[in-house]
Amino acid sequence: MQVEKFEKTVPEVVQKLEKVKGGETLAAELSWCWVSFQNDQNPIGVIQKGQAALELFKEVREKNSKAVSKKLIETLEKALN
Repeated sequence: MQVEKFEKTVPEVVQKLEKVKGGETLAAELSWCWVSFQNDQNPIGVIQKGQAALELFKEVREKNSKAVSKKLIETLEKALN
């Protein structure tokens, strides 16, 4: 996980998750995990929730390509790798 990239991406990902159907709970969980990571430097939760967000974004994009930008998906993928 690339912390600097993820730090810049988290707010946008959370914001988009709140707008996507089925992403509201995941948005809250990712936010919580990010704050937790900043305190304890344990990335497991952030990575898991980030990957779940990525999967949800890809599913949503298949149904409606305008719902989630390709750039956001690519940025999240790069941050997770």
